[in-house]
Amino acid sequence: MIRFLDLQAQYAQVAAPLEAAVLATLRSGDYVLGEPVRQFERAFAQVCGVRHAVAVSTGTAALHLALVAAGIGPGDEVITVPATFVATVAAILYAGATPVLVDVDPRSWTMDPAAIAAAITPRTRAIMPVHLHGRLADMAAIRDIAHRHGDLIVIEDAAQAHGARRGLRAGAFGRMGCFSFYPGKNLGACGEGGAVVTDDDDLAHRLRCLRDWGQAGKGHHVLKGFNYRMDAVQGAVLAAKLPHLEEWNATRRAIANRYDQGLDTAIDRAAGPFGLDHACHVFAIRVPDRDALRAVLDRAGVPTAVHYPCPVHLQPCHADLGHRAGAFPVAEALARTTLSLPLHPHMPPDQVQTVIDAVNTALRSSVTRSVERQAS
Repeated sequence: MIRFLDLQAQYAQVAAPLEAAVLATLRSGDYVLGEPVRQFERAFAQVCGVRHAVAVSTGTAALHLALVAAGIGPGDEVITVPATFVATVAAILYAGATPVLVDVDPRSWTMDPAAIAAAITPRTRAIMPVHLHGRLADMAAIRDIAHRHGDLIVIEDAAQAHGARRGLRAGAFGRMGCFSFYPGKNLGACGEGGAVVTDDDDLAHRLRCLRDWGQAGKGHHVLKGFNYRMDAVQGAVLAAKLPHLEEWNATRRAIANRYDQGLDTAIDRAAGPFGLDHACHVFAIRVPDRDALRAVLDRAGVPTAVHYPCPVHLQPCHADLGHRAGAFPVAEALARTTLSLPLHPHMPPDQVQTVIDAVNTALRSSVTRSVERQAS
């Protein structure tokens, strides 16, 4: 049976060290932050190529804390994209700032640098690119724009890009980078988790205070903080899984490239080939009649998913942002047409080929039927 995501297979691979780490943590009686979290922070910072990783309770908490630590709040504007999970925009609103949206590039599906300059105003304080599906945004261009406009703060939403690199690693391009360790991510906890990474010592200190009720020491609250602490068990889990991240990412890239090479050239997808700058968290194709294809694949035993079927600016809860349909045509087209195929590091090669064959057959049959209808 083909699985869209197989966490049971992942668990089987890491069961022995993971169970030993969790059991040791349970026996320690130290359940919030503590040594397991500190060990994971040190290891993850090294993987990201930065001085500090600050572990928190969720990826959303990571985004929120990064904004607060940077001093961003009411009256400030943060530029981001509508082609993302709602947490990106929610975190900006949690900080009291205003999200300013720009469209994504039609080939990479990440923030379009050409759209940023027109969105900058005197109130702009930060740019928050999203590494959608695990592909790094054009960080060289984004950092250059930020520098040319008064050193705007760049905060990466790297929730899907663990380990991706283009010279620097995901999270190391901006002033801060934010990760989610939701179980389905390339590096996932057995529950919720997140982290902010940075090279800035002062920001790291603020982040550590802010996640723990603003405490600089026990009972000494120097900032108005939050309860965003990571559980020790999740720190132990992530430390046990982290040594496998490179291997898992390499397998994901290999599968993505097999899809790219094997799928019919008429099938639209994000630009390949898929190299080190892509963590290949998701492999999505674009088809006009997504629901019909999804139903055919389901009958063929191929599970699929739709990531973000409605862009953030058209979500009912964000109607107050004031955007109408047509405001961001690329993001809206992606929301209407993208379909995610199974992709995980424990997927056997024969299943990858089964998916390729099923998609090609379904779409060729669809084209044939369309031609026959037109001829009749």
